[in-house]
Amino acid sequence: MAGRWFGRGNGQADAAAPAQVETKASATGRVVALASGSGRVVWSPRDVGSLTRAGFTGNPVGFRAVKLVAEAAAAVPLVCQDAKRRYDVHPVLDLLRRPNPGQGRAELFEALFGQLLLSGNGYLEAVSTEGADLPVELHVLRSDRVSIVPGADGWPVAYDYALGGRKHRFDMTGSPDPICHIRSFHPLDDHYGLSPMQAAAVAIDVHNSASAWSKALLDNAARPSGAIVYKGADGQGLLSPDQYDRLVCEMEMHHQGARNAGRPMLLEGGLDWKPMGFSPSDMEFQETKTAAAREIAQAFGVPPMLIGIPGDATYANYAEAHRAFYRLTVLPLVSRVAAGVAWWLSEHLGAEVDLKPDLDQIPALAAERDQHWARVGAADFLSQGEKRVALGLPPLASATGAGG
Repeated sequence: MAGRWFGRGNGQADAAAPAQVETKASATGRVVALASGSGRVVWSPRDVGSLTRAGFTGNPVGFRAVKLVAEAAAAVPLVCQDAKRRYDVHPVLDLLRRPNPGQGRAELFEALFGQLLLSGNGYLEAVSTEGADLPVELHVLRSDRVSIVPGADGWPVAYDYALGGRKHRFDMTGSPDPICHIRSFHPLDDHYGLSPMQAAAVAIDVHNSASAWSKALLDNAARPSGAIVYKGADGQGLLSPDQYDRLVCEMEMHHQGARNAGRPMLLEGGLDWKPMGFSPSDMEFQETKTAAAREIAQAFGVPPMLIGIPGDATYANYAEAHRAFYRLTVLPLVSRVAAGVAWWLSEHLGAEVDLKPDLDQIPALAAERDQHWARVGAADFLSQGEKRVALGLPPLASATGAGG
């Protein structure tokens, strides 16, 4: 949390030294608090449940886009390092490897990324025990159940978790924080983030309405392929009841269903066949649905080609779209979330550590990685230390057990 610093030093300070806490406050924080009401719950301005049901559980494009981003981001390996070394073994890595009895690292981060994409907010709860530096468990909280209680300075003093008429309050006035709140940028809200689902809400409505319209056509046997028009000898277009029943029976028995597909139709005197087809507006309706699907994918940062949306030729091939997906969507998301989680866990640990994605372990970026390493390795004007900095590596470790 901004304005809050570690109160237990960096792990090398004297254990008997008193904790030093430095607090800072924004000049506009009190204005924000007065506008929102200090001490009162600030409710999210959107209905997360309705958006999730309409855009994720009820829309295949939104479902696939969220799953694609969340699963890809959760699968990105993380490296733990400080200013001096990169660790192969570290308590933070051990905690993330098995954050709670019911989840592993991939499941925890997939849930966290999914909540962030669906609501714009991700909440991690720390389960701590007395005497332990790091939490013993980490849990992802559902965003639709969490509400923020701002303080006099505009920063959250508590988080309320409500379920079934019961409410639990997490106090944020002490240190370390029990909740890690990661939110997307929202230009019109001081406490909650803006989700891609909100930006794509109109496109989701259009896509769902188009799907409902298509289903209604199927429920009504789609549009008839034509009409049989009866012209009597005297010019009257009326069939007798017996003639009508016979005609309907003949159509059902000999000309409807898959087994009668392509069978020629024999019409008796007085009957004329009028072919019918889809109007141009009906054909454009399908194009509107495809355009809405493309907008949904773009809101989540997923190249339409990756989820099978036709008509997109922005990327020359699938591999290029895959690289763009990782560079423009997955890696920025992982980097921001990993940095927030690392700072939060550093507050618990009392020593600053950094978590960042391991770019060398991402197959989609293998070609870029090889080119970058080759260029840096061939730079004779750089020292070994400067090359390591250029590659994002810490200096060579002199301590035993540190990885390079």
